[in-house]
Parts: sequence; C-alpha cells; structure tokens
Amino acid sequence: MAEAGVAVALRAEAPIPLDLAFAVGPGELVALVGPSGAGKSSVLRSIAGLHRPSAARVVAGGEVWADSGTGLFLPPHRRRVGLLFQAYALFPHLTARANVEAAMGHLPRAQRAARAEALLALVHLEGLGARRPHQLSGGQQQRVALARALAREPAVLLLDEPFAAVDRRTRRALTAELQALRASIRIPTLLVTHDLDEARALADRLLVLDGGRLLQEGPPEAVLAAPASAAVRAALDLPAQPAEGGFSRATSAAPAPAAAPSSVATSAR
Repeated sequence: MAEAGVAVALRAEAPIPLDLAFAVGPGELVALVGPSGAGKSSVLRSIAGLHRPSAARVVAGGEVWADSGTGLFLPPHRRRVGLLFQAYALFPHLTARANVEAAMGHLPRAQRAARAEALLALVHLEGLGARRPHQLSGGQQQRVALARALAREPAVLLLDEPFAAVDRRTRRALTAELQALRASIRIPTLLVTHDLDEARALADRLLVLDGGRLLQEGPPEAVLAAPASAAVRAALDLPAQPAEGGFSRATSAAPAPAAAPSSVATSAR
C-alpha cells in the first residue's frame, strides 16, 4: 500500500473549468464538497487519467503521472488508482473473488486467489467469495467494489459518491466501516460527496469547490463553523450569517477569481 502522498494542480478553461491545487498526505482522507457542476468529479477523473485538462501536474506515490510542461500524460491503466463509484460496476458473471482478482494483473496468478480472499475479509465479506453479484446485497456489492479498488495496491484511492446508491442504514454502516478501514491502510483518499454529515464523519479536511475553483479548505468542523465567504456558504447551502429578521438561506454567489497554481501556470505558458 502507498506510503507517499499525492499532489495535484489543474487548470482548464473549457469544457470544464478548473483552477486549483492541493495535496493529500499518506493515510489522509480529503472530501471534495460543493454544488453539482462544481468540478468535483472532474478532479477525480483528471487524477485517474480519464480527463485531460489543458494544464495539469499530478504526482502520486513519488511518480509523475501528468505534467503539461513536459507533455507527460500517463494513460489510466498506467496509474495506480483505486476507483470506487456509486455504480458497483461488477462483472455479473464472475464471483466476488473473481471480480477482485480481475484487478490483480500485476500479481502472479498463483497469488491472486489468496490475496482476493484477504481483501474480502478486510471489507467483512469472509466466506462470500464464491457468490455472484446477484446473490449479494447492495452494501455487499459495494464492499466487493471497494476490495477490487484496493486490489490494485493504489497510490491514491478515489471515491465518487460511493454510498449514494444504498439506503441510509447501509450508508451509515459503510461509512463506519470505511472509517475503521482507514486505520489499516495508508492510502491518500479523495471522497466526492454531497452529504456534509458523511464528509464530517470521514474527512480530515474539506475542500470546498465551486466553478472549478477551490474556495476554502480546512478541518470539517472549522469550515462548517466559519465559512470564509458568502460564496462558501452558498456552495455548502449553509444558512447565511444572522441579520435583522433572523437567518436566511445563502444565495448563490460567483466564486472570486483565484490565482492559477504556480506549478501549472508555468507549464501553461
């Protein structure tokens, strides 16, 4: 498992505007929050190599994955990324164990079955490796998808609203399990979510995005207790500051222009 962090700087005008830079340390979980269309999933796709901004630098696990200054852009299959989406995307004709093994092309075949069983045990699916997806609950299928994401021994774990497709009870259970799992894996993790309670429970830091720009970052309690601007309040849909007549709902405000990340600005010239 990864013991190095990930550093990201992205810039693009179109088709998806992006202008931000941040880093995630080993074992740290950072939540990307903000309204729909803020660029959160585009950030994950850029890290994974599924989207190519006009200017980018991505370094993960000590390896440069993208550097627009030199023209380097590794394709997705050469990036050690663990991806987990709200759609489980399991192979329906394969067992749970075989679905996990499918992500183990880097290991000798003789080692894959035992490693897959160990990962299924890590996500509390002991004894269920022989079942196919239709024989598993939604929560169990998402656990298989998480085990498969970990099977690549990723340098970074990318979670795009991973619990949105399950009921609230299962979501609470999966959130608690992911929190416990973090104690045994030292992987930088990025979580996209619209659920501020989920972000508060899981994240070490929040990154508040709107219009592809980073408006504020910090510990969840600090950001939620003291939004830096009206734009942050609007992005998080928090009540406005007290005024005569009591609280009012924050109205949308355009994010203030942000300076381009220096590491990207140089390469974009």
